[in-house]
Formats: sequence, C-alpha cells, structure tokens
Amino acid sequence: MSGQLTGVVLPIPTPFTREYSLDENVERDLIRFYLDEGVTCISPCGSTGEFASLTNEERRKVVEIAIDEISGKTSVVAGTHALTTDEAVSLTRHAKNVGASAVLVVPPYYIKPTDDELYGYYGDIAQVDIPIVVYNNPGTSKVDIKPPLIAKLAENFDNIKYVKESSGLIQRIHEILQLTNKITVFCGSDNLALESFAIGAKGWVAASADICPRQANDLFYAAERKNMDEAMKVYFRLLPLFNLLESSGKYVQYVKAGLQLLGHPVGPPRKPLLPVGPGEEQELRKIMVRAGILE
Repeated sequence: MSGQLTGVVLPIPTPFTREYSLDENVERDLIRFYLDEGVTCISPCGSTGEFASLTNEERRKVVEIAIDEISGKTSVVAGTHALTTDEAVSLTRHAKNVGASAVLVVPPYYIKPTDDELYGYYGDIAQVDIPIVVYNNPGTSKVDIKPPLIAKLAENFDNIKYVKESSGLIQRIHEILQLTNKITVFCGSDNLALESFAIGAKGWVAASADICPRQANDLFYAAERKNMDEAMKVYFRLLPLFNLLESSGKYVQYVKAGLQLLGHPVGPPRKPLLPVGPGEEQELRKIMVRAGILE
C-alpha cells in the first residue's frame, strides 16, 4: 500500500519460540489479528520488535513475512536501523525490493555520531528510493536529533518525509514544524499522544497499541475529527497503560505479556531480557481491565 502515512503505526513484537528462534506461524497469526482489528500501518523490526537482538538475516525474514502476510492490505514500515551506514543502506534496499511502504531508521546507537555524521548517514540511506521515517529516540539510542538537523534533512532529501519524535519533549513537535513544512511528525511517546495531536502530529507509532489497537485508533480518529471530548475520554482511560509502558522501560516485555493475556501469545523476549514477573503481570492485567481492553 502506498500513499501518505498517517494514523496509528503498530511497532509489532517479534514472536519467538521457547528456544528463542523466529516463529513464522505466530507472526502471521498476529498480523491477521491486527488486520482484523482495523490497523492501518504495521512496523516490523522496530524497538518493540527487538531489532537489536536479531541478526540481519532474521530481520530480513521478519520483514518478508510481514509483507507477504499483509499482501497490500495496509502499509508496512520496516525498521532498517544499523550501526553502520552500509548495513542500514543494505537493509533499506532489501525493504524496498520486497515491497515495504517506508522504512524507520534510528541513528547509530552507542557510537554517538556528530550532526555531520548523522547527516551523512541519513543522506546515504536516502539514496534508496523509499520514504524514510527518521526515528529520534535519545532515551535508548543516546543520540538526540535536534529539530534543526531534522529540518535540514527534510529540506535536502525529498524522501525523508517523516520523523518519529520520541524525545518526550512535547515542544519538539512545534519546533520541527516551525522550521519546515516538508516533514510529517509522528508521536513516539505514548503518554504524550493527545498533546502531540493537538499541536500538529499527524500520526503515532505506539507500542501500547500492540495490545489495544482498536482503542488507539479510536483515540487518533477522535482527535483528527477535533472531537476533543471523546478523545480525552479515550485517552484518560488508556493513560495508565501508556504510563506503565513509558515509565517502566519494559515496553517489550509488557507488550508480550499483554498479548499473552489477550490470547495471542508471541513467546518470550529474547535474552538477556526476561519476561515480566507475576506481580508485574497482575498490575498489567488490572490496568487492561480498567481500560476495557480485557474483561
């Protein structure tokens, strides 16, 4: 599916067997569940998809399975993040060749590149003719892509069309939009979603939506219609879940636990991550029940 990306993007988890190998059948089942729930965009191999724990071969396989199962029914934004430019370009070219709608790319983590190095990194990736979502997530990458650099990239590369802004700084949205009209901002902080829509974000990459896809869509579309009373009602009902995932640092584990509670088990997180404990699962269950996600 092509066209302008908007709405709720699900950064889907990567299903594993008990032996921590990829589980293709479960990935396909999970995608069918999301399609039935009315999702408009799926993103394999993002942070919630544990991309950093996957080999490049596994990442290509996860993307291929997603695109094959979705079969054009909705957009696919493939995560093609890497430590080196050559790897990121190779993964991006693969995503384009197998039919991805766009790619999501976090900056190289651990090495803390300069602005000039970041400009070169994204500029080289942009030579692949596919829309690019710049992923600013300094909490995990330890690299903060400031609004002037985001604007510079958007002004100079036509296919750098989106930014997932996950700094947790709400003012970043209007700072970016005041610098350029050539980029669409997606909220990347679940507990700032409604605030982000109110000041110009046109979409939302939401880990929490993996366990409440319909409700997340309800929130986005109510805000898009400017029905703020309805949007606030949905938002405040879901906010405890958003806060749990954002504050705990265990969004991967909680998403997998939430899907287990919903009857869509996707296996454990890959080590060294460990599943949530019994007390954490019970807290998650209570939040999901109060939010109307579980009965």
